[in-house]
Amino acid sequence: MLQIKAILFIIALAGITWISRSSLRDFRSHGFYRFFAWIAITALILLNINYWFYEPFCLYQIISWILLIISLPLVIRGVQLLRKAGKPDEGRIDPALVGFEKTTQLVTEGIYRYIRHPLYSSLLFLAWGVFFKCPSWTGGCLAVIATFFLTMTAKVEENENIKFFGDSYRHYMMQSKMFIPFLF
Repeated sequence: MLQIKAILFIIALAGITWISRSSLRDFRSHGFYRFFAWIAITALILLNINYWFYEPFCLYQIISWILLIISLPLVIRGVQLLRKAGKPDEGRIDPALVGFEKTTQLVTEGIYRYIRHPLYSSLLFLAWGVFFKCPSWTGGCLAVIATFFLTMTAKVEENENIKFFGDSYRHYMMQSKMFIPFLF
């Protein structure tokens, strides 16, 4: 099983590297930090994949499923709003951005009214949800690493958004939280 996990990790690493290839050349890009968060989450998933349905009604599995379920609507609704209200334009030149991220309008409705980074928030809930599948020191370290890099990703992206959207983004930052409504 370890060999299969290693092969899957290498395949995932290749795919994530391909998606992040432009960002990896610039450590000032949010995509640079997002790459490392994705790698940590991938390693965490592979670490705990054997425990996905193990002891389904124990406390840590229930916590895991709650966090995983929370992550889904955040990413789904976040992408929908970016595509609809953000008016993405391929003409927006920024190699760190993937298609739907190339927004030309600041999105402040729906979940974006409360949090600035629902997609990264989704990844945080995913990482910690996967951690709780089978809590361990290794898994905890990977979840902390993912959290650190997702926070760095969001902070760098906020600087990019200030450059693109200006004072309206600064004002938006004062009206919303980074990842968790009303808290953080």
